[in-house]
Amino acid sequence: MKRVAVIGGGFAGANVAKKLQNYCNLTLIDTEDFFEYTPGILRVLVEPEHYKKLHVRHKEYLKKAKVIVGHVKKVNDKTVLLNNGKEINYDYLVIASGSNYNSPIKEEDIFFATRVKHLLEAQEKINKSKRIYIVGGGIVGVELVAELATHYNDKKISLIHSGDKLLERNSTKTQDYATNFLKNRGVEIILNERIIDKNNKKLKGESGKEYPYDLVFFTVGIKPNISFMNKRFVKKGIIVNNYLQIPEKNNIFVAGDVSDIVEEKTAQTAEKHANIVSNNILALINHKKMKEYKSKKGLMVISLGKYSGIIEYESFVLTGLIPAILKSCIEKMVMSKFKA
Repeated sequence: MKRVAVIGGGFAGANVAKKLQNYCNLTLIDTEDFFEYTPGILRVLVEPEHYKKLHVRHKEYLKKAKVIVGHVKKVNDKTVLLNNGKEINYDYLVIASGSNYNSPIKEEDIFFATRVKHLLEAQEKINKSKRIYIVGGGIVGVELVAELATHYNDKKISLIHSGDKLLERNSTKTQDYATNFLKNRGVEIILNERIIDKNNKKLKGESGKEYPYDLVFFTVGIKPNISFMNKRFVKKGIIVNNYLQIPEKNNIFVAGDVSDIVEEKTAQTAEKHANIVSNNILALINHKKMKEYKSKKGLMVISLGKYSGIIEYESFVLTGLIPAILKSCIEKMVMSKFKA
């Protein structure tokens, strides 16, 4: 059997591994020993016990694969080198190492919306905080603010965004609904302001203004986890061809946030990558024709707390309770597939 190594156990890597484990000698390399449903992690800020619904250990759904918990140091032509010196040999490699927030601003009361364990640490400080800022008005920032604003009414919550509109890549109807939803719940929205520094529990904006805080969440500055890659293959992400392969390296595939494809880096997109990559690896093994990946904007579901949200698909927008129910159903459906 062909040896396949998968770097990363998020949406892209976990789905590739799950699909290929019956057909290859498969090894999954991840920094954690579990899959985490990242679209649901913000709920942990107001319902800490919710994290139990978002985790499943890799070994529970990878019965026929090897799971290694570790950090990748370097990728070579036929091996993956880990920080501990161990080498993993492969015939085919899938790089799906995901992304993370990267900022020079680090302080005990500043958090990044990355993984459950970080948000659980933040949750302990929310109750003691009166002045909370969220930096970044994209999907994650808006969802985070909505979770806090719909749960706490005794805190001053502000959202700072560098652009002139929230959710800039979405439709005007989506932008307006989210903006009004937050304002109606007392959220202060500060637009056209970029945070450049902090000093003595104050954020400093590019405008020169200072914003005193008790707690801050950053949802900007996201970068792909590709420090182990040869820079020759990297632009903003890892360069790929139409089959999600690295050009010149036909046995190395890329899936999820780490690719240089210009598109929304969502869990749904990562799953689409995973389907193409797993099918194309099987096609190469069986000497069949591969399929091209075609980027297409799909259905987007944005939650605004537990009981409201937005569904957007092309020119169609639906707001209110139904999107919130749908998002909850999607979470349960995805997790049930991994736990089955």
